[in-house]
Amino acid sequence: MSLLPLIQGHCAPPFSPLRNTLTENLQAGEELGFSLSVTVGNETVVDLWGGYADAARTQPWTANTVTCIFSSSKVITNLAANMLIDRGLLDPSAPVARYWPEFAANGKETILVKHVLSHTAGLPAWELPITLEEICDTPVATAKLAAQQPWWSPPGSHLGYHPATQGVLVGELVRRITGQSLGAFVQSEIAEPLGADYRLGVLPADEEGDPARVAEMVPQPQMLSLEGLDPASIMMRTTMGSPIPPQAVNGPGAPLRRTELGGTNGFSNARAMARIGSMVVNGGQLDGKRFLSPETINRILEPQVDAVDSVMGKRMSWGLGWALPTSGNSYDLVTDGRVAYWEGWGGSILIMDLDRKMCIAYAMNKMGASLEGDDRTQAYVKQIYQIVRDMQDTKEI
Repeated sequence: MSLLPLIQGHCAPPFSPLRNTLTENLQAGEELGFSLSVTVGNETVVDLWGGYADAARTQPWTANTVTCIFSSSKVITNLAANMLIDRGLLDPSAPVARYWPEFAANGKETILVKHVLSHTAGLPAWELPITLEEICDTPVATAKLAAQQPWWSPPGSHLGYHPATQGVLVGELVRRITGQSLGAFVQSEIAEPLGADYRLGVLPADEEGDPARVAEMVPQPQMLSLEGLDPASIMMRTTMGSPIPPQAVNGPGAPLRRTELGGTNGFSNARAMARIGSMVVNGGQLDGKRFLSPETINRILEPQVDAVDSVMGKRMSWGLGWALPTSGNSYDLVTDGRVAYWEGWGGSILIMDLDRKMCIAYAMNKMGASLEGDDRTQAYVKQIYQIVRDMQDTKEI
């Protein structure tokens, strides 16, 4: 079937070149289905979607289609942790074991909350053997991490991205402090107050109605190459200890639709992601509701670590839960100013630029091969920043 118009939604005139790029990528098969949103201040200047929600190209992507944003979920999960910090309920400099006594086992008594939020805790994956079913069973996955020995010591001395474990660790902290699961807290304290279509997992009702409601993720034939990796390396151990195939999000009742993995299985679209990010870039409040204080936002943006990541294989900088720009980062985002972001497996991204009060969000279902971001993402981000710079030069913004 054909899709006319190819792209739908709103786009302010200066951003028309971005719409053209998206159209070209759809026509060339670089995109299957997507949503992309840009906010500046309180204004949504881009809210576009298009393509198909399924690999067979039978279901047009709609305004309400959501997709798994994989690790972009960490932005929202770590927002939840920072809201608890803002309320004085969680101290980033306190041992994790203060809130979760069992976590102190096997030499983890000196791991601090800030180490978990900055990927320096030493628990980037589960020890083998571990199965997808165990990871999706929150009590089992949590207990295994509580019993596990850290992969480096002292905590904070090494940087190694925690692709799936960070969400479980933060989720347990949230549960211990609030009595709510991470998903319940995110719904009641973030998604619902902001009117943002975001959820960890998928409700059965969303699978039974509109067939285009939840997009099918379409991975590349070869997503991650392990060729040549040292089996004893942190990179290989993390890959093998996080057995989450992208297909685990597809179809009613799929494993990643029926669990709460805060670092992995958020389902959303760009409009909702940008709605959440817009609250941050507007100083922690939106529509008269305050979620974070400016002081807490400043604290989040203080670098906790800036080093070569032994899992990502590139230099990274982390604040309290969100990535920060750093020189030498091969992703080549804007490299200065008060910017926080993170990306998801296959291409999704959420950028919060506080200096420009701008938020960029992108979600898609045709996955690139990279663990985070890909060439499409980078091109869209660069084009958006160029448009904004041009608007500033001509006093349009």
